[in-house]
Amino acid sequence: MRVLAIENSCDETAVAIIENDKLIHQELASQIAVHNLFGGVVPEIASREHLRILPLLYTKALEKTGLKLEDFDAIAVARGPGLLGSLLVGVAFAKGLSFRSQIPLIGVNHLEAHLLAAGLEQEIEYPCIGLLVSGGHTHIYRIENPFNFKLLGRSIDDAAGEIFDKIGKSLNFPYPSGKYINLLAEDEIVQERIFPLAFVKNDNLDFSFSGLKTAVMQYIAKNPEAYSEKLLTEEEIYLIKNCENTSNFKNRLLKNICAALNETVAEILAIKVERALKREDGIKSIILAGGVAANSIIRKRIEKLAFDNGKNIHLPSLDLCTDNAAMIGYIASLLRKAGYYHDLHLDAVPRGQQIVFDYLQENI
Repeated sequence: MRVLAIENSCDETAVAIIENDKLIHQELASQIAVHNLFGGVVPEIASREHLRILPLLYTKALEKTGLKLEDFDAIAVARGPGLLGSLLVGVAFAKGLSFRSQIPLIGVNHLEAHLLAAGLEQEIEYPCIGLLVSGGHTHIYRIENPFNFKLLGRSIDDAAGEIFDKIGKSLNFPYPSGKYINLLAEDEIVQERIFPLAFVKNDNLDFSFSGLKTAVMQYIAKNPEAYSEKLLTEEEIYLIKNCENTSNFKNRLLKNICAALNETVAEILAIKVERALKREDGIKSIILAGGVAANSIIRKRIEKLAFDNGKNIHLPSLDLCTDNAAMIGYIASLLRKAGYYHDLHLDAVPRGQQIVFDYLQENI
Protein backbone atom coordinates (compact mmCIF):
# COMPACT_ATOMS: atom_id res chain seq x y z
CA MET A 1 0.00 0.00 0.00
CA ARG A 2 1.54 3.28 -1.17
CA VAL A 3 -0.09 6.59 -0.20
CA LEU A 4 0.59 10.14 -1.33
CA ALA A 5 -0.35 12.47 1.55
CA ILE A 6 -0.93 16.22 1.78
CA GLU A 7 -1.10 18.36 4.92
CA ASN A 8 -1.73 22.10 4.99
CA SER A 9 -4.32 22.74 7.66
CA CYS A 10 -2.58 25.77 9.15
CA ASP A 11 0.87 27.20 8.39
CA GLU A 12 2.88 24.12 7.40
CA THR A 13 2.83 22.76 3.86
CA ALA A 14 3.83 19.11 3.53
CA VAL A 15 3.76 16.23 1.07
CA ALA A 16 4.69 12.72 2.19
CA ILE A 17 4.91 9.25 0.72
CA ILE A 18 3.92 6.32 2.93
CA GLU A 19 4.61 2.74 1.88
CA ASN A 20 3.44 -0.22 3.96
CA ASP A 21 2.71 2.12 6.89
CA LYS A 22 6.25 3.55 6.89
CA LEU A 23 7.47 7.00 5.87
CA ILE A 24 9.47 6.83 2.65
CA HIS A 25 9.89 10.53 1.92
CA GLN A 26 8.55 13.88 3.05
CA GLU A 27 8.84 17.46 1.78
CA LEU A 28 7.89 20.16 4.27
CA ALA A 29 7.88 23.96 4.11
CA SER A 30 7.29 26.12 7.17
CA GLN A 31 5.74 29.58 7.14
CA ILE A 32 7.06 30.59 10.57
CA ALA A 33 9.34 33.28 9.19
CA VAL A 34 6.41 34.89 7.35
CA HIS A 35 3.96 34.86 10.25
CA ASN A 36 6.56 35.81 12.86
CA LEU A 37 6.32 39.37 11.52
CA PHE A 38 2.69 39.47 12.74
CA GLY A 39 3.11 37.53 15.99
CA GLY A 40 0.79 34.76 14.79
CA VAL A 41 -0.74 33.05 11.77
CA VAL A 42 -2.51 35.30 9.26
CA PRO A 43 -5.06 33.02 7.51
CA GLU A 44 -5.06 34.83 4.15
CA ILE A 45 -1.27 34.77 3.92
CA ALA A 46 -1.20 31.09 4.98
CA SER A 47 -3.58 30.00 2.21
CA ARG A 48 -1.71 31.99 -0.44
CA GLU A 49 1.58 30.42 0.64
CA HIS A 50 0.05 26.94 0.42
CA LEU A 51 -1.23 27.70 -3.07
CA ARG A 52 2.24 28.82 -4.11
CA ILE A 53 4.34 26.04 -2.62
CA LEU A 54 2.18 22.88 -2.60
CA PRO A 55 2.68 22.08 -6.32
CA LEU A 56 6.44 22.58 -5.88
CA LEU A 57 6.62 20.14 -2.97
CA TYR A 58 4.52 17.58 -4.84
CA THR A 59 6.82 17.74 -7.86
CA LYS A 60 9.93 17.56 -5.71
CA ALA A 61 8.67 14.51 -3.78
CA LEU A 62 8.02 12.57 -6.98
CA GLU A 63 11.34 13.59 -8.54
CA LYS A 64 13.36 12.57 -5.48
CA THR A 65 11.66 9.18 -5.17
CA GLY A 66 11.39 8.45 -8.88
CA LEU A 67 7.68 7.71 -8.51
CA LYS A 68 4.78 8.71 -10.74
CA LEU A 69 1.23 9.55 -9.74
CA GLU A 70 0.03 6.23 -11.14
CA ASP A 71 2.27 4.38 -8.66
CA PHE A 72 0.03 5.24 -5.69
CA ASP A 73 -2.89 3.31 -4.21
CA ALA A 74 -4.48 6.29 -2.47
CA ILE A 75 -4.26 10.08 -2.25
CA ALA A 76 -4.75 11.42 1.25
CA VAL A 77 -5.36 14.96 2.44
CA ALA A 78 -6.09 16.67 5.76
CA ARG A 79 -9.75 17.69 5.55
CA GLY A 80 -9.87 19.46 8.92
CA PRO A 81 -10.07 20.89 11.42
CA GLY A 82 -7.97 23.89 10.52
CA LEU A 83 -8.03 27.21 8.68
CA LEU A 84 -10.68 26.90 5.99
CA GLY A 85 -8.69 28.72 3.29
CA SER A 86 -5.64 26.55 3.92
CA LEU A 87 -7.68 23.33 3.96
CA LEU A 88 -9.41 24.20 0.69
CA VAL A 89 -6.07 24.50 -1.10
CA GLY A 90 -5.03 20.99 -0.07
CA VAL A 91 -8.43 19.39 -0.65
CA ALA A 92 -8.75 20.93 -4.12
CA PHE A 93 -5.24 19.80 -5.05
CA ALA A 94 -5.89 16.24 -3.84
CA LYS A 95 -9.22 16.10 -5.68
CA GLY A 96 -7.49 17.16 -8.88
CA LEU A 97 -4.90 14.40 -8.54
CA SER A 98 -7.61 11.84 -7.75
CA PHE A 99 -9.81 12.89 -10.68
CA ARG A 100 -6.90 12.84 -13.09
CA SER A 101 -5.58 9.42 -12.04
CA GLN A 102 -8.80 7.76 -10.78
CA ILE A 103 -6.91 6.85 -7.61
CA PRO A 104 -9.08 6.69 -4.44
CA LEU A 105 -9.25 9.88 -2.36
CA ILE A 106 -9.12 9.79 1.46
CA GLY A 107 -9.91 12.82 3.62
CA VAL A 108 -8.24 12.56 7.02
CA ASN A 109 -9.19 14.00 10.39
CA HIS A 110 -6.14 16.09 11.29
CA LEU A 111 -6.59 15.51 15.04
CA GLU A 112 -6.89 11.75 14.74
CA ALA A 113 -3.80 11.74 12.53
CA HIS A 114 -1.85 13.52 15.28
CA LEU A 115 -2.99 10.95 17.82
CA LEU A 116 -1.85 8.00 15.71
CA ALA A 117 1.41 9.58 14.46
CA ALA A 118 3.43 7.45 16.88
CA GLY A 119 2.26 4.40 14.88
CA LEU A 120 4.79 5.30 12.21
CA GLU A 121 7.54 4.37 14.68
CA GLN A 122 6.01 1.87 17.10
CA GLU A 123 3.07 -0.47 17.49
CA ILE A 124 0.24 1.21 19.37
CA GLU A 125 -1.54 -0.87 22.01
CA TYR A 126 -5.34 -0.47 22.02
CA PRO A 127 -7.49 0.56 23.74
CA CYS A 128 -5.59 3.61 24.88
CA ILE A 129 -6.03 7.09 26.29
CA GLY A 130 -5.00 9.77 23.80
CA LEU A 131 -3.97 13.22 24.98
CA LEU A 132 -3.82 15.76 22.16
CA VAL A 133 -2.16 19.05 23.11
CA SER A 134 -1.65 21.73 20.47
CA GLY A 135 -2.10 25.42 19.74
CA GLY A 136 -5.74 24.88 18.86
CA HIS A 137 -6.84 21.86 20.89
CA THR A 138 -6.48 20.15 24.26
CA HIS A 139 -8.47 16.90 24.06
CA ILE A 140 -8.59 13.56 25.87
CA TYR A 141 -9.85 10.54 23.94
CA ARG A 142 -10.50 6.89 24.48
CA ILE A 143 -9.13 5.26 21.33
CA GLU A 144 -10.59 1.79 20.85
CA ASN A 145 -8.87 1.17 17.50
CA PRO A 146 -7.60 3.33 14.60
CA PHE A 147 -11.19 4.04 13.48
CA ASN A 148 -12.92 4.52 16.83
CA PHE A 149 -12.20 7.70 18.82
CA LYS A 150 -14.38 8.73 21.76
CA LEU A 151 -13.89 12.29 23.02
CA LEU A 152 -13.78 12.29 26.83
CA GLY A 153 -12.77 15.87 27.55
CA ARG A 154 -11.71 19.08 25.87
CA SER A 155 -10.69 22.65 26.64
CA ILE A 156 -13.71 24.88 27.11
CA ASP A 157 -11.70 28.02 26.31
CA ASP A 158 -8.00 28.46 25.47
CA ALA A 159 -5.98 25.44 24.40
CA ALA A 160 -2.74 24.72 26.26
CA GLY A 161 -0.60 25.64 23.27
CA GLU A 162 -2.59 28.82 22.82
CA ILE A 163 -1.71 30.14 26.26
CA PHE A 164 1.97 29.35 25.68
CA ASP A 165 1.86 31.48 22.54
CA LYS A 166 -0.13 34.31 24.15
CA ILE A 167 2.06 34.49 27.23
CA GLY A 168 5.20 34.27 25.10
CA LYS A 169 3.89 37.11 22.97
CA SER A 170 3.35 39.22 26.09
CA LEU A 171 7.01 38.61 26.97
CA ASN A 172 8.00 39.62 23.42
CA PHE A 173 9.22 36.16 22.46
CA PRO A 174 9.27 35.21 18.75
CA TYR A 175 6.41 33.21 17.26
CA PRO A 176 5.71 30.38 18.00
CA SER A 177 6.49 31.15 21.64
CA GLY A 178 5.95 27.72 23.20
CA LYS A 179 9.31 26.56 21.91
CA TYR A 180 11.12 29.38 23.71
CA ILE A 181 9.18 29.03 26.95
CA ASN A 182 10.21 25.38 27.04
CA LEU A 183 13.79 26.29 26.17
CA LEU A 184 14.12 28.65 29.15
CA ALA A 185 12.29 26.23 31.46
CA GLU A 186 14.26 23.07 30.69
CA ASP A 187 17.08 23.45 33.22
CA GLU A 188 15.09 25.24 35.92
CA ILE A 189 13.86 23.69 39.15
CA VAL A 190 10.58 25.14 40.34
CA GLN A 191 10.94 25.91 44.04
CA GLU A 192 7.29 26.76 44.70
CA ARG A 193 4.00 26.84 42.78
CA ILE A 194 3.28 30.44 41.82
CA PHE A 195 0.44 29.73 39.36
CA PRO A 196 -2.86 27.93 40.10
CA LEU A 197 -3.82 24.45 38.99
CA ALA A 198 -6.77 25.74 37.04
CA PHE A 199 -10.05 23.84 36.67
CA VAL A 200 -9.01 20.63 38.42
CA LYS A 201 -11.27 20.81 41.50
CA ASN A 202 -14.15 19.15 39.71
CA ASP A 203 -15.11 15.67 38.53
CA ASN A 204 -14.88 16.10 34.75
CA LEU A 205 -12.22 15.62 32.10
CA ASP A 206 -12.50 19.05 30.50
CA PHE A 207 -9.81 21.73 30.63
CA SER A 208 -9.92 25.48 31.18
CA PHE A 209 -6.70 27.42 30.80
CA SER A 210 -8.07 30.96 30.68
CA GLY A 211 -7.72 31.38 34.46
CA LEU A 212 -4.13 30.22 34.35
CA LYS A 213 -3.42 32.61 31.47
CA THR A 214 -4.88 35.50 33.47
CA ALA A 215 -2.83 34.59 36.55
CA VAL A 216 0.40 34.52 34.54
CA MET A 217 -0.40 37.81 32.81
CA GLN A 218 -1.09 39.44 36.19
CA TYR A 219 2.18 38.10 37.56
CA ILE A 220 4.07 39.55 34.59
CA ALA A 221 2.29 42.90 35.08
CA LYS A 222 3.46 42.94 38.71
CA ASN A 223 7.00 42.05 37.62
CA PRO A 224 7.66 44.34 34.62
CA GLU A 225 11.35 43.43 34.70
CA ALA A 226 10.37 40.24 32.87
CA TYR A 227 9.07 42.19 29.90
CA SER A 228 11.35 43.09 26.99
CA GLU A 229 10.69 46.39 25.25
CA LYS A 230 11.59 44.89 21.88
CA LEU A 231 10.96 41.58 20.18
CA LEU A 232 13.64 39.15 21.34
CA THR A 233 15.53 37.14 18.76
CA GLU A 234 16.18 33.42 19.03
CA GLU A 235 19.86 34.20 19.63
CA GLU A 236 18.99 36.50 22.55
CA ILE A 237 16.79 33.83 24.13
CA TYR A 238 19.64 31.31 23.90
CA LEU A 239 21.91 33.85 25.61
CA ILE A 240 19.37 34.16 28.44
CA LYS A 241 19.18 30.37 28.73
CA ASN A 242 22.95 29.98 28.89
CA CYS A 243 23.53 32.92 31.23
CA GLU A 244 25.13 31.61 34.42
CA ASN A 245 25.18 34.98 36.15
CA THR A 246 22.90 34.29 39.12
CA SER A 247 22.77 38.00 39.97
CA ASN A 248 21.01 38.80 36.68
CA PHE A 249 17.51 39.30 38.08
CA LYS A 250 15.77 39.67 34.70
CA ASN A 251 17.12 36.37 33.38
CA ARG A 252 16.30 34.49 36.58
CA LEU A 253 12.78 35.94 36.59
CA LEU A 254 12.14 34.96 32.98
CA LYS A 255 13.38 31.42 33.53
CA ASN A 256 11.30 31.06 36.68
CA ILE A 257 8.11 32.23 34.96
CA CYS A 258 8.65 29.82 32.07
CA ALA A 259 9.47 26.89 34.33
CA ALA A 260 6.52 27.53 36.64
CA LEU A 261 4.15 27.80 33.67
CA ASN A 262 5.47 24.59 32.14
CA GLU A 263 5.18 22.66 35.40
CA THR A 264 1.66 23.94 36.03
CA VAL A 265 0.36 23.00 32.57
CA ALA A 266 2.05 19.58 32.80
CA GLU A 267 0.45 18.91 36.18
CA ILE A 268 -3.03 19.94 34.99
CA LEU A 269 -2.74 17.61 32.00
CA ALA A 270 -1.51 14.75 34.20
CA ILE A 271 -4.36 15.17 36.71
CA LYS A 272 -6.97 14.87 33.96
CA VAL A 273 -5.29 11.94 32.20
CA GLU A 274 -4.97 10.02 35.46
CA ARG A 275 -8.66 10.70 36.11
CA ALA A 276 -9.45 9.26 32.66
CA LEU A 277 -7.36 6.16 33.42
CA LYS A 278 -9.37 5.50 36.56
CA ARG A 279 -12.70 5.83 34.73
CA GLU A 280 -12.00 3.90 31.55
CA ASP A 281 -11.77 0.11 31.63
CA GLY A 282 -9.15 -2.00 29.89
CA ILE A 283 -6.74 0.80 28.95
CA LYS A 284 -3.36 -0.56 27.87
CA SER A 285 -1.42 2.57 26.98
CA ILE A 286 -1.28 6.36 26.77
CA ILE A 287 -0.60 8.43 23.66
CA LEU A 288 0.72 12.00 23.90
CA ALA A 289 0.38 13.91 20.62
CA GLY A 290 0.25 17.37 19.05
CA GLY A 291 2.67 20.27 18.81
CA VAL A 292 2.86 20.75 22.59
CA ALA A 293 3.84 17.07 22.93
CA ALA A 294 7.33 18.31 22.00
CA ASN A 295 7.48 20.14 25.33
CA SER A 296 10.14 18.34 27.36
CA ILE A 297 8.54 18.86 30.78
CA ILE A 298 5.11 17.70 29.60
CA ARG A 299 6.66 14.63 27.96
CA LYS A 300 8.47 13.70 31.19
CA ARG A 301 5.36 14.26 33.33
CA ILE A 302 3.11 12.08 31.15
CA GLU A 303 5.84 9.42 30.92
CA LYS A 304 5.99 9.34 34.72
CA LEU A 305 2.21 9.12 34.92
CA ALA A 306 2.20 6.14 32.58
CA PHE A 307 4.95 4.40 34.57
CA ASP A 308 3.23 5.03 37.92
CA ASN A 309 0.00 3.54 36.56
CA GLY A 310 1.60 0.55 34.87
CA LYS A 311 0.73 1.70 31.34
CA ASN A 312 2.90 1.87 28.25
CA ILE A 313 3.51 5.29 26.72
CA HIS A 314 3.54 6.15 23.02
CA LEU A 315 5.44 9.35 22.26
CA PRO A 316 5.99 10.44 18.66
CA SER A 317 9.44 11.77 17.82
CA LEU A 318 9.70 15.56 17.88
CA ASP A 319 9.36 15.97 14.11
CA LEU A 320 6.07 14.03 14.22
CA CYS A 321 4.60 16.29 16.92
CA THR A 322 4.24 19.27 14.63
CA ASP A 323 1.92 19.31 11.61
CA ASN A 324 3.23 16.92 8.95
CA ALA A 325 1.98 14.87 6.02
CA ALA A 326 3.48 11.61 7.27
CA MET A 327 0.78 11.27 9.93
CA ILE A 328 -1.92 11.99 7.32
CA GLY A 329 -0.54 9.26 5.08
CA TYR A 330 -0.23 6.75 7.92
CA ILE A 331 -3.85 6.91 9.05
CA ALA A 332 -4.99 7.01 5.40
CA SER A 333 -3.06 3.80 4.76
CA LEU A 334 -4.94 2.09 7.61
CA LEU A 335 -8.26 3.42 6.32
CA ARG A 336 -7.62 2.34 2.74
CA LYS A 337 -6.59 -1.18 3.75
CA ALA A 338 -9.95 -1.42 5.49
CA GLY A 339 -11.68 -0.39 2.26
CA TYR A 340 -12.54 3.20 3.19
CA TYR A 341 -12.40 6.10 0.73
CA HIS A 342 -14.09 9.37 -0.28
CA ASP A 343 -15.45 10.54 -3.59
CA LEU A 344 -15.08 14.04 -5.04
CA HIS A 345 -17.84 15.35 -2.74
CA LEU A 346 -15.28 15.47 0.10
CA ASP A 347 -15.60 18.73 2.07
CA ALA A 348 -13.04 20.69 4.05
CA VAL A 349 -14.10 21.14 7.68
CA PRO A 350 -12.85 24.25 9.53
CA ARG A 351 -12.07 24.41 13.22
CA GLY A 352 -15.19 24.44 15.37
CA GLN A 353 -17.21 22.10 13.16
CA GLN A 354 -17.62 18.38 13.73
CA ILE A 355 -15.94 15.94 11.37
CA VAL A 356 -18.18 12.94 10.77
CA PHE A 357 -17.08 9.46 9.76
CA ASP A 358 -18.55 9.71 6.26
CA TYR A 359 -16.33 7.29 4.35
CA LEU A 360 -17.60 5.09 1.58
CA GLN A 361 -16.45 1.48 1.82
CA GLU A 362 -15.63 -1.31 -0.57
CA ASN A 363 -14.19 -4.78 -0.18
CA ILE A 364 -10.42 -4.93 -0.79
